[in-house]
Amino acid sequence: MQRQSAEQPLLWRCGPFALDLSRAAVMGILNVTPDSFSDGGAHCDVDDAVAAGVRMAADGAAIIDVGGESTRPGSDAVALDVEFARVVPVVAALAGRGLCVSVDTRHAAVAEGALAAGAAIVNDVSGFRDPDMVRLAARTDAGLVVMHMLGEPKTMQTEPVYDDVVAEVSAYLAGQAAALRAAGVEAERIVLDPGIGFGKTTAHNLELLRSLDVLTALGYPVLVGASRKRFIGEITGVTEPRDRMAGSVAVALDAVLRGARVVRVHDVAETVQALALQEAIEGEGRAR
Repeated sequence: MQRQSAEQPLLWRCGPFALDLSRAAVMGILNVTPDSFSDGGAHCDVDDAVAAGVRMAADGAAIIDVGGESTRPGSDAVALDVEFARVVPVVAALAGRGLCVSVDTRHAAVAEGALAAGAAIVNDVSGFRDPDMVRLAARTDAGLVVMHMLGEPKTMQTEPVYDDVVAEVSAYLAGQAAALRAAGVEAERIVLDPGIGFGKTTAHNLELLRSLDVLTALGYPVLVGASRKRFIGEITGVTEPRDRMAGSVAVALDAVLRGARVVRVHDVAETVQALALQEAIEGEGRAR
């Protein structure tokens, strides 16, 4: 299992923030949508959403990831003005409190508005396929999350097929990172995400999680977002996403042990606690 050396801090440069990833960072999920698969409707009010983001930061989240469009399997696209109106006020309020805020969007106009409101990271589930997103990335200093998704949210879980899921996802992420670099984006701003659950079966997800060393070998930090996802329910028999906290924490912990430097989660406090214990145990083991 690959671990980042504590003697050589790994910095993720995200606008005014330089996040030290020698210790895994927790990204808290804040969906300001009525229809996200796990927490849809929970934070539609701006004040409620901001309060939830502040709680996540207090619980130990290094990043608050604000999304205004559900990209669950089978979801329909949201009008840009609707997504913009959901996201930007929440981003502005959280950034105004000095928090590191990420915008979860695949649309350049929404990303640009969020960055203007103080977001420090663009988390693009479509992996910067849109040339407008690449151009926006090149003219800003935001951190970037480049994710792999097979197709579009509406159809991505309709019998996804790969010849070699690890090789294909790895090649895609390497290619998208190279395209960003060619556009002028510094390597220190890029994080890669294999897109667990985005056009993958349970078998595909497990193979990617087992093979994170292949992704970390690309030379960029890796983010894993598996929180409350369907494959956890398929393995454990837990049908309600909100009840998959234990499985989600287990996956996050294993991902960090295998080299992930960022984990994107709903259950911030529980994940932070588990990672702190893992770090303490690892430290004790190295001291002997």
